[in-house]
Amino acid sequence: MRAPWEGPAQVLDGKATAAAIKAELQTRVAAVRERGVIPGLGTILVGEDPGSVTYVAGKHRDCAEVGIESIRIDLPATASPDEVMAAVERLNQDPACTGYIVQLPLPQGMDTNQILEAIDPEKDADGLHPMNLGRLVLRVSEPITSPLPCTPRAVIELGRRFGLDFNGKDVCVVGRGTTVGRSIGLLLGRKDVNATVTSCHTGTQDLATKCRQADVIVAASGVAGIITADMVKPGAAVFDVGVSRVLDPDTGKSRLYGDVADGVDRVAAWLTPNPGGVGPMTRALLLVNVVEAAERAAGLA
Repeated sequence: MRAPWEGPAQVLDGKATAAAIKAELQTRVAAVRERGVIPGLGTILVGEDPGSVTYVAGKHRDCAEVGIESIRIDLPATASPDEVMAAVERLNQDPACTGYIVQLPLPQGMDTNQILEAIDPEKDADGLHPMNLGRLVLRVSEPITSPLPCTPRAVIELGRRFGLDFNGKDVCVVGRGTTVGRSIGLLLGRKDVNATVTSCHTGTQDLATKCRQADVIVAASGVAGIITADMVKPGAAVFDVGVSRVLDPDTGKSRLYGDVADGVDRVAAWLTPNPGGVGPMTRALLLVNVVEAAERAAGLA
């Protein structure tokens, strides 16, 4: 890794990298269409959470860019669990849907796990169905032909495209959420990535020391500014994945913050911006999951 005195951290530009991935996907989508398979991404959105509405709209814009069809189901926040399950079953049965997601968070009172487990594992575009996570656990060295978790995959892909080799690196993951913290350890520990992972969470003692020992930090706690410059080993790579809303007392409005505090860029060798880092890559890797499923259906994978 670079020495810290060589200058500020290299910015791992997720927007530009995601744009490159989408350009590559256009060719792959054209190939499966020639085989008579038309990739289709479905979304189920329940309620009108502003972040979720924006995120889902962005996913459908991405689809239009690369030639993937969109199937959108929007339900009111008052929808019953039975109505949400009916939407899940509809997409399970829809041959035009190659893969889909249920946008989280769901309204209070919904059994999120029950709904996610009802998704057809082969159409699990987020890669978080228990069957697909189980395959990651079991197949440490075998090629994976099922959907992979999008955000963990995005972290690894973004690092690799900027020359970061995870092989043999000590990685400290901060946070144990399903979408990132727990699932990224499964990917990093695979033999084709070959990193050593330390999982940190609210029960971890002396988080700062564990972070300083790491070559790579994946901050996914959702606690604004939890990773400060004194917690980062000089020359480390830092991926800021966490997002939290903090109320600004001066304006009365909430602002989005990442997990990484100001000043880390003067210590780390690589750093993802937030926004503009892992977020755009997550959306791009969602498309990759959909296209890979279409390639399997077309006999191209």
